[in-house]
Amino acid sequence: MPFQVPVIDITPYVDDDGPAAERARVAREMDEACARVGFIQILGHGIPDETVDGLTAAVDGFFGLPLETRKSYRVTGANRGYSPPKSESLSLSLGVESAGRMNDFFEAFNIGTEARSFPGLDLSEDDYGLNIWPTQVDGFEPDVLSYFAEAGRVARTLTRIFADALGERSDFFESLTDHSIDVLRMNNYALPEGTVTLDGDLTGMGEHTDFGLVTVLWADQVAGLQVLGTDGAWHDVTPVDGALLVNLGDLTARLTNDRWMSTLHRVKPPIVDGGIVRRRSAAYFHDGNVDAVISTLPSHLDASDELAYEPILVRDHIKAKLAGSRQGKSNAAAVREAARVRAAAGREAAGRGAGKGGPAAESGSVTPG
Repeated sequence: MPFQVPVIDITPYVDDDGPAAERARVAREMDEACARVGFIQILGHGIPDETVDGLTAAVDGFFGLPLETRKSYRVTGANRGYSPPKSESLSLSLGVESAGRMNDFFEAFNIGTEARSFPGLDLSEDDYGLNIWPTQVDGFEPDVLSYFAEAGRVARTLTRIFADALGERSDFFESLTDHSIDVLRMNNYALPEGTVTLDGDLTGMGEHTDFGLVTVLWADQVAGLQVLGTDGAWHDVTPVDGALLVNLGDLTARLTNDRWMSTLHRVKPPIVDGGIVRRRSAAYFHDGNVDAVISTLPSHLDASDELAYEPILVRDHIKAKLAGSRQGKSNAAAVREAARVRAAAGREAAGRGAGKGGPAAESGSVTPG
């Protein structure tokens, strides 16, 4: 079948009185999409337009600040605050060094759940982090928190759908996520003014899988996001009007022994008429409880010819992934994902050699938009 990202209307799960038959249909569609692609577009999510507008205003306001002001919000040793351009290399979270050994050019700002969000538990800020809030942007904190709450609701709705799709109890994921490490990462893909040489290795965000259970992504309808299909080729993905993009993370793949895919994805420079166009996105990562152990479901132990994943503590998995992307420590544990990245790179190189270069094979000079 030609590659496409399925579109699923989840309204029956968002509405409290959604008919059981309609919920069952949504669960079947979700199971097929997760097994075939691992990326989904969802409609009927219920996030108000004004909430999205508030988020985009906050994103524009922060990334419109002078670079030195943005850098004042860097946080050392925690997955919070500002990440400048070229300070991360997402492909190292898979143990794969970028071809040009050049870090990703995106910049980001992170907020998330804090240990004090769960006062009845003895949780450490070393795992959760403290949020910091830019004071120079009017309404930044309330606008971002409003979207954070809505995206979290959507993520929890998705895990209910997942449980039904997998034939588990509807509350199966609650024991794994009742004090989940959730992070909202607001991304800005832009380059300084002037001409940039595009040699095939300029990367907005390197090849990676997401770390946790599920990601809810708001993104501009601007080119750049690509996912790796089961055909071994990279495919462009642009959200349809009103849709959010959803992709599975490593921990859900582990639960299902890779029957549901933690799909590799990346962001290439969005080039329009010889210029790199600015692109924005906001990813809500629903990663699970720091002290939860993720083991393959008994129903999926025979789902492939591979051995099941070994049980893993969420804290250890997230720590290894972040050490790769943010600290430059290659993650040697992501064996399966790394093999898929290298195989796709080999196919791309072969295509360029045959004169069939795609987005990664472009060359020349472009001007940032």
